[in-house]
Amino acid sequence: MKTFQDLNLSNQLQYAIDDLGFENPTPIQAEAFSVVRSGKDVVGIAQTGTGKTFAYMMPVLRDLKFSKQVNPRVLVLVPTRELVLQVVDEIEKLAKYINVRVLGVYGGTNINTQKQAVAQGADIIVATPGRLYDLAVSRALQLKSIQKLIIDEVDVMLDLGFRFQLTNIFDVLPNRRQNIMFSATMTQEVDALIDDFFIAPEKISIAVSGTPLDNILQQSYSVKNFYTKANLLIHLLRDKDEFSKVLVFVSNKKSADRLFDVLSERYNSELCVIHSNKTQNYRVRSIRQFDEGENRILVATDVMARGLDLDEITHVINFDTPNYPENYMHRIGRTGRAEHEGKSLLFSTEAEQEAKDAIESLMDYKIPLMEFPEEVEISDQLTPEERPKIKEHYNPHKRETDEYVPGPAFHEKSEKNSKTNQGGSYRREIAKKYKKPKTRGDKNYNKRNKKKKR
Repeated sequence: MKTFQDLNLSNQLQYAIDDLGFENPTPIQAEAFSVVRSGKDVVGIAQTGTGKTFAYMMPVLRDLKFSKQVNPRVLVLVPTRELVLQVVDEIEKLAKYINVRVLGVYGGTNINTQKQAVAQGADIIVATPGRLYDLAVSRALQLKSIQKLIIDEVDVMLDLGFRFQLTNIFDVLPNRRQNIMFSATMTQEVDALIDDFFIAPEKISIAVSGTPLDNILQQSYSVKNFYTKANLLIHLLRDKDEFSKVLVFVSNKKSADRLFDVLSERYNSELCVIHSNKTQNYRVRSIRQFDEGENRILVATDVMARGLDLDEITHVINFDTPNYPENYMHRIGRTGRAEHEGKSLLFSTEAEQEAKDAIESLMDYKIPLMEFPEEVEISDQLTPEERPKIKEHYNPHKRETDEYVPGPAFHEKSEKNSKTNQGGSYRREIAKKYKKPKTRGDKNYNKRNKKKKR
């Protein structure tokens, strides 16, 4: 097994690694170091939690010379604000003994404050694509000196619809640069991006993303509906010693808020929630409180599924079965990190069985099905999404209620507004009333006729 001593790190980097207590690089860190230093375009595929941030930053910092110039030389693009904060924090840990200026920029905060920070100068910019493009277009940030472009979690970035912004950013970057891309999965969109902008990239692949992680115990429950899932979750969370740090994944923001409301009746002081509709301050505070152990339970959507390095999560609970099987892998990758053992639970309704089968097919692993606890109440209450929808075969837009009952604001149309299109007969009546000009150019015919009638 390689050690950090084998990587030819600078003394300053080695001191920082020693301070962090790391002894051996992860496989992606060991493989990527020399390739990134070579200056070639690089595409790295590795599972979440394998140390991708250090994998690209160690070789970059190894060769980054001291400079007083204002314009940045290294650009790191990540999909979310939380990842900007985390990557900046990781770089600062690694660059503890190196004189390097790191700046994070992201949306949701005052752009003028960030313009002032950019004007002070930076060597490395970590940014979300939208805010970076805004700063570049306003000329507050000059990208002409960028030597290395790093795109982290590129598959998430494309899923979130950032391809347009990425393309625009590529257009304003220097042609002579090194492109470095890291992703947990390869998709057609990722391949297309590589074909368009990368030059003969060197590919590094560490562990197939569909491979189940050996240090994660996976279990599943077959559950009737949303509120029964909530009852099961409440029952499991009673064991505070076993479920001491729990990340609960739901499929969308509406479900996250609904589950938060149900759980808060019993676990209010131990609970926090995060999704993209929450303010930046709220999201940062929720992550900090969960990471530091102030809150035991964090309810999250898939925006949290990748990249965020949260320590010692004991359980990941998939409250909803993800539609994309790869997302299941990214979710459970939040636990069992840094060689710790983790546990994952999957709740599936009958409607979600197909998605569960796809997950098991991808992993080539059958998730053990646990017996549903007898003491947990099976609820008959359904969410609006679970209620049966009545649609006629030839009328898919028919109201869900059987009969339309007008509301209190309903009123009959006045006689003036109740006129209907009479087709040809209606046009004939109009023709009688207004007559047709004798010739095409006789625009004053109707006026003359009116005068004669008088």
